[in-house]
Amino acid sequence: MTAVLLVCAALLGLAAVLLLVRVTIGPTILDRTVALDVLIAVGICAVGLHAAANRDTSTIPLLLVLTLLGFVGSVAIARFTTGSDDIDTGDREGPR
Repeated sequence: MTAVLLVCAALLGLAAVLLLVRVTIGPTILDRTVALDVLIAVGICAVGLHAAANRDTSTIPLLLVLTLLGFVGSVAIARFTTGSDDIDTGDREGPR
């Protein structure tokens, strides 16, 4: 059981590091938003792993708050960004 927990924790840590790199070098705001949303999901998995390892149910409110934070944050950013976040698009108009 301990080996499984260590492997899961290592994979979650690796995912978090790679997501932080993606947030840092992401060329667009939408790339960064997706990376932050997945980072919150990795955090939720880490809290769930901790709760399962310690057989502790007191972290359920924290899981709920993190889930709502991820959802509301993603929806808010998707709502207030422009229609296209493509790097190559500028003031050029596409074909009509």
